[in-house]
Amino acid sequence: MDQLLAIRAFARVVEVGTFTKAADSFEMPKATLTKLVQALEAHLRVKLLQRTTRRVSVTPEGAVYYEKTMRLLKELDDVDTSFSAVQSRPRGHLRIDMGSSLASLIIIPALPEFFARYPDISIDLGVSDRQVDLVGDSVDCVIRGGELTNMSLIGREIGQASWITCAAPAYLKQYGVPTHPDELEKNHVVVSYISAHTNRAALMNFARGGKKVEVVGTRTVGVNESNAHLAAGLAGLGIIQTFAYAAQHHIDSGALVPILEDWQPSPYPFHVVYPPNRYLSNRLRVFVDWIVDRFSTLAS
Repeated sequence: MDQLLAIRAFARVVEVGTFTKAADSFEMPKATLTKLVQALEAHLRVKLLQRTTRRVSVTPEGAVYYEKTMRLLKELDDVDTSFSAVQSRPRGHLRIDMGSSLASLIIIPALPEFFARYPDISIDLGVSDRQVDLVGDSVDCVIRGGELTNMSLIGREIGQASWITCAAPAYLKQYGVPTHPDELEKNHVVVSYISAHTNRAALMNFARGGKKVEVVGTRTVGVNESNAHLAAGLAGLGIIQTFAYAAQHHIDSGALVPILEDWQPSPYPFHVVYPPNRYLSNRLRVFVDWIVDRFSTLAS
């Protein structure tokens, strides 16, 4: 038995909850991974996992073994990294998830530069405004906006994005230009961004001279994806509040017109988030450092 591989296989089953997902993450047959875990249990003479037809749960002994071996695995990875040439030439595969506007406007256009710098790293990029299960989906990290609310995860702020409120010229010609946020509740229509997390319309935030105003607005259209939200604004369906980096090109071209510019809300923080028990590999470190630099250049 390859005990180290068996320990890693067991740990991955604990993290993702099924043998199938664990085997997929290792790119090995499910039967092979199952035999590794069974051999480990036979070696220890302890039942680590309780299997049923529907789910896999960790036994009390398995929970203790997982906690102790994860510390050892991290120390081993640290030693390997410090003595390996990979320290100067990161290599391997990353699975990363992020929101659609961030991906399409900031990250994907810059990936050729990243791969030129790190040719031995490959990336699977999940693009969605919906939340993902980092552990269950075997994702190395996610990049999301807003304050961190899940204290069980580790997060690093990578930058902040400023907001802009705008509308298409055709819309403003029909409805006029608002001079106060309160007018969005009465005399105007908005394109609401529907949060994929809450399934509710996100509030539009405004601030001036220490005064803050939150607006729901009257909507005819609600959209739960950031690129589509921007497209709805471009189509003249209503006023939108979006990130400046997403709208700037269209403002420069005249396709969108900024409004309520003296009512500027606080910038929106973005974080890279990963599970506390997920080893921060050198390839992930260099990606995070690169994205911090990239974000500071464009997301303003």
